[in-house]
Amino acid sequence: MKIDCSGKNYDILNQEIAGLEGDIALINCCGQRFIGAGASGKRLTISGVPGNALGAYLDGAEISVLGNAQDATGDTMNAGRIVINGSCGDAVGYAMRGGEIYVRGNVGYRAGIHMKSYEDKVPVLVIGGRCGSFLGEYQAGGLIIALGLGYGDREVLDNFCATGMHGGKIFIRANTLHARISPQISVRDAGARDLALIAPHIREFCTLFGKTEPEIYEKSFKVLSPNSSNPYHQLYVQN
Repeated sequence: MKIDCSGKNYDILNQEIAGLEGDIALINCCGQRFIGAGASGKRLTISGVPGNALGAYLDGAEISVLGNAQDATGDTMNAGRIVINGSCGDAVGYAMRGGEIYVRGNVGYRAGIHMKSYEDKVPVLVIGGRCGSFLGEYQAGGLIIALGLGYGDREVLDNFCATGMHGGKIFIRANTLHARISPQISVRDAGARDLALIAPHIREFCTLFGKTEPEIYEKSFKVLSPNSSNPYHQLYVQN
């Protein structure tokens, strides 16, 4: 089924999408918000630029964007997959609690903020390019993988990565990490078990975007996780 989004208000467009199942192609998309919100049992392919909150509360549907996406992609998504063949704005994966998001290019500020895991639900955010400030802010679970492809030895991260992080892991593809990281965060080289954990997601990224695994592993990975020996409560307790 094909829907021409030209000139359609977001509420009308989303009503049309809600009434359909299976494969749906959206053409001439231009900033309509909330596309695929809460959707399951659908496969959306979007030509154009969807607006904010693409796939918010997604519950098992699959969304593929053939270009860029705006802010809050995958906000609080529960299950499913979102694939962005360009770059994303701010707060991609905000509070996501399940499913996977793959971004070929860059992301803006606060990607992965408040991500969390519960039982067998482990959200995954894979970023092919660079990340804006506050990546993984207050992260409570799940995996964030930042690859920095195409940027050589430039820093993958911006400022304040993992601020307030208290769960999950962030993997940064870099031989050397120059970004300033809070002492409440542990930074170490990825070992064999770490690489085995992210290998399926690296493989999927390569399949989606025409990359090769040897290209990805030309650089090593750093792992960021909460530092249990230096917990946050020490910042607030008076001696």
